[in-house]
Amino acid sequence: MEHKSLFIRWRANFVTGLFIVLPAVVTIAVLVWVFGTVSNVTDTLLFFVPRDYTHKNNGDGPMHWYWSVIALLLAVLLTSVVGRLARNYFGKKMIEWADLTMMRVPLFNKIYAAIKQVNEAFATGDKNSFKTVVLVEFPSPGTYSIGFLTAEQEGEIQAKVPRRVVSVFIPTTPNPTSGFLILVPEDKVTKLEMSVSEAVKYIVSLGSITPPDKHT
Repeated sequence: MEHKSLFIRWRANFVTGLFIVLPAVVTIAVLVWVFGTVSNVTDTLLFFVPRDYTHKNNGDGPMHWYWSVIALLLAVLLTSVVGRLARNYFGKKMIEWADLTMMRVPLFNKIYAAIKQVNEAFATGDKNSFKTVVLVEFPSPGTYSIGFLTAEQEGEIQAKVPRRVVSVFIPTTPNPTSGFLILVPEDKVTKLEMSVSEAVKYIVSLGSITPPDKHT
């Protein structure tokens, strides 16, 4: 009986500690994942520094973590410069020119336009892009995912299916700018009252930041 009592107390302490520690652990895990993913791109900014200095094993191994941090800081600085340029007339014209140039590159322009639209929708909360937060059965029956209602289907797609369908974007976690576009029967979509920003926080936090219940 005493051993059982000790186990019950240990379990209660563990569950309490888990709820306290979990947000920090998830946050650290997300930051480590983001840093690792971003560094794959930002590390190339140090192309002017000899690999013998930046990489292990005399340039043959992976980049030293502190050089990755320097590369990330350099990326932040360059991004800030671009943001500053975007706030004046000549900078805006330069960015518009760069946009037009990239939109003229075959294949690349399709991917660039799609990612830019999704990014702007998350950044600005454009109601024309993401109208409503919804709950749908995905990727299999009985399994639910958070998604964004993007449009009601018209034209060929709607004409080829027997039921009224809507477009739903299912973002991935912890990076909500990528995901899946699915067409769901309208009567299979459950609309939620949470805002787009609340849904994004929920997705990025791996579900640890739950939006408040607006019925209470």
